Amino acid sequence: MASARQSAARSRTRPDSAPRAPQRPKVVAGGGRAIRWDRVGRLALLVVLFGVVALYVGPSISFFHTYREAQTRRSEVRALQQENDRLRARRTALKDSRTLEREARRLGLVKPGERPFIVKGLPGDR
Repeated sequence: MASARQSAARSRTRPDSAPRAPQRPKVVAGGGRAIRWDRVGRLALLVVLFGVVALYVGPSISFFHTYREAQTRRSEVRALQQENDRLRARRTALKDSRTLEREARRLGLVKPGERPFIVKGLPGDR
């Protein structure tokens, strides 16, 4: 029976559908307002969030620079591998006697017993 009285008293004081009156800020001694701990907590979380983001900025920049440098190094390695392949092919070609003779003649060398002739004034000569 006591519970029926309590529920009846609750329903008389304020029904659930009635609008609530806006709460006034609490006034503390000295005329100031009370500390709003929910706002302080949000501000603290915001400061922590910015701190965590700031801790990620440095390593992220370092990663970006390292990634760009790695790309540069990869392109250098590719160029050096192409040059290496070209030089290996040239070494193989120079082992052939015909290529060796052609290169010697390009340099102006002659075989023993041959007589060199120099012709000037041809088109294409320098």
